Amino acid sequence: MWLYNNTPIASIEDMPENTFGFIYITTHIPTGKRYLGKKSLYHTTTKKLGKKELAEQPVTRGRAKTTKQVTKESDWKTYYGSEEFIKHAIKNKLHHEFTREIIHFVPSKKLLTYYECKYQFIYGVLESDEWMNTNVLGKFYAKDFA
Repeated sequence: MWLYNNTPIASIEDMPENTFGFIYITTHIPTGKRYLGKKSLYHTTTKKLGKKELAEQPVTRGRAKTTKQVTKESDWKTYYGSEEFIKHAIKNKLHHEFTREIIHFVPSKKLLTYYECKYQFIYGVLESDEWMNTNVLGKFYAKDFA
């Protein structure tokens, strides 16, 4: 279960209007180690059009479109983080060893990346052994602080 200010968040309706994603902290209870990341509520994929959809297209000059963009809700409800230790633990059904806290709701994709970086620098995730994060933006690495 996701928590925001100790309030459970179980659906998109529990979030502020126009939320694109959120910044979160996942905590491994036995070790106290934390992971700070971002999660989008939706993802867009390209889907091939079926025969019926292709036939329904109006005749225009040029090439007909064969694909369309489809937006779906992401796996945010079951997501714990992208760090390998977390993914391995969740795969081994150790969900009960983690807490998940939303610290900031974000209205756009660009701001989602901005706030993730901002909080990672504020919390000093690369400079402390309390955090599982190994890099920020793929440009700054924890190993550089060793």
